[in-house]
Amino acid sequence: MKRFFSNPLAPLLAGACLRLLFVFRFSANSGDTVLYEQFASNWLKFGKFAMDINGQPTPVDLRMPGYPAVLAVIYALTGRSGEAARLPVMLVQSAVDLLACVLIAALAALLAQVAGKTEKSSRVFITALWLAALCPFTANYVAVPLTEVWAVFFTALASLLICLLAAQASGTIPAAAARWRALRSPAQTALLAGAAVGLGTLFRPETPLLLVTSVLALGHFWVRQGKTKLWIRTSLFMGLACAAMLLPWTIRNAVTLHEFQPLTPKDAMLPNEVNPLGFMAWEKTWLYRVRDAYLVTWKLNDEEIHFEDIPPWAFDTQDERDRVSAVLEKYNDDLTWNEDQDAEFAKLARERTARHPFRTYLSIPLRRSLRIWFTPRIELLPNISGHVFPLAYQWEEDPVDQRVTLSFFLVNLILAATAICGAWKLWRYPSVRAPLAVLVAYILLRTLFLTTLEAPEPRYTLVCFPALLALAAQAFSRSHLQLHGSPSETVR
Repeated sequence: MKRFFSNPLAPLLAGACLRLLFVFRFSANSGDTVLYEQFASNWLKFGKFAMDINGQPTPVDLRMPGYPAVLAVIYALTGRSGEAARLPVMLVQSAVDLLACVLIAALAALLAQVAGKTEKSSRVFITALWLAALCPFTANYVAVPLTEVWAVFFTALASLLICLLAAQASGTIPAAAARWRALRSPAQTALLAGAAVGLGTLFRPETPLLLVTSVLALGHFWVRQGKTKLWIRTSLFMGLACAAMLLPWTIRNAVTLHEFQPLTPKDAMLPNEVNPLGFMAWEKTWLYRVRDAYLVTWKLNDEEIHFEDIPPWAFDTQDERDRVSAVLEKYNDDLTWNEDQDAEFAKLARERTARHPFRTYLSIPLRRSLRIWFTPRIELLPNISGHVFPLAYQWEEDPVDQRVTLSFFLVNLILAATAICGAWKLWRYPSVRAPLAVLVAYILLRTLFLTTLEAPEPRYTLVCFPALLALAAQAFSRSHLQLHGSPSETVR
């Protein structure tokens, strides 16, 4: 039995079964799914990245091109498109996600090796592989045509390369890893890491945040060690490689849309739509639950927004309630947002922020960060509410729902706690602090970025899970960091 669990094929087989379970029993889609499929179909049929506007394929820059390109390739190979091609798309995503599990395990093993625990790295590898393969929070996204699987894969690859780069530069690279023929120098590793970030950016435009945290974290250690030139050189290489991956998309936008746009616009709007900046500013003064995004945010310019769906903490006074009700009543008449309506909400946002700046700039962002991290993460499971609290009420309403929801909530909580424990253990070893700082800084910066969005979803944190799972493996692996002697005596 011990031999079975220590065989890498065992967690991969278990992970494949879990993913197939999600694919065949709990497959799902979202509004973005249809949009990506439309991009892919138009790309394949008309040779251009376009969406249907008034019955015509119109070039836009509303999404990055990576995922539509993958869909277009699958459509071309299978002869299917749209909903008919979702099964092969999900099967491909299952394979990619299992590859990501291997990268996560390699990242965990590398951290252990750099900490001086080469003889324990194989155990850490297996532990991380089991954690990643059986993690339901990443596995369930293979069953929905969205970018998450690919974003996690490229983030795991880039994280592994960046941590390897940190180890190479500090001289703590394990001998086995040093024999990787293609990665003999920090310059080569930096180029590959930058390319991985660039490819990830073609799927999710926020991926360069990993590059930013890497440059800052490595700079903190290398400049203090007198390696300023190395830091500048590797940072330049990573940046250039990342930019090279984005160059075709940037050229396309310049030629087709006459704009310099290497990513996607922060507020992606169609030409005939008013950018609801005032409305979003108002939401940032109160919205921190994803359910409110479904009821309010994502209905704008599409469905009626019912005043009674807005929670009571969105109002400070009766005057606010009356003003919001009046604007929404006019909007619901034709479902078209106009500049006057947006200006009224912008005024409300300024008034609420001036009245309670602490709430807008600290309290609501903090609540958002807690919500997107400490959640059951069961958005894709049918007939499950995802509501944990109040415990007694939810149990009385539906005990089965509460048991499932609470189980997933506790698993998520335990995973986060063990990752913190693993990071704490690693920090005791100076040799591993640079790569560890990269991973922790990325999680923190990513979380901070998500709190600035008008409607952050828990799935946006999935790109942090490669780091989270790799760190958790350090805690789960039986005291592998306990050396004879002090942590400072690890390999330098």
